[in-house]
Amino acid sequence: MNWDDEPDLNITPFVDVMLVLMAILMVTAPTISYEEQIDLPEGTQSKKVKKESSVTIRMDAKKIIYFGKERFNLANFRDSFMLKSKNFNPNTTVFIRADKSLPYGDVIFLLKSVKDVGFNKVSLITEWIV
Repeated sequence: MNWDDEPDLNITPFVDVMLVLMAILMVTAPTISYEEQIDLPEGTQSKKVKKESSVTIRMDAKKIIYFGKERFNLANFRDSFMLKSKNFNPNTTVFIRADKSLPYGDVIFLLKSVKDVGFNKVSLITEWIV
């Protein structure tokens, strides 16, 4: 070995490693999802609701559903509501009030149960700021 020779740098292995890492990043990046904790704002009153025929269904934090003076569990609500709703017009407005500590899936299950019976006008009620 002669000390006067200039050394040759071989960067090919470095480039190969970087291309492999970039390919891995490009494949995995679309599958990464981020979850942020958010607090939803309270609803604002946008219009006054006309006094039409309506039904109110309430669900408390213990997942007990109140329909009129009757109480139902979340598990048996769908069948019971189907039997009780035969006395109502499908164009009747249904208001759902649910405790804010309930999981989203339980509220949507209640909403879907009401819509499956045939009610078209179903609304979720929030607290409003006047």
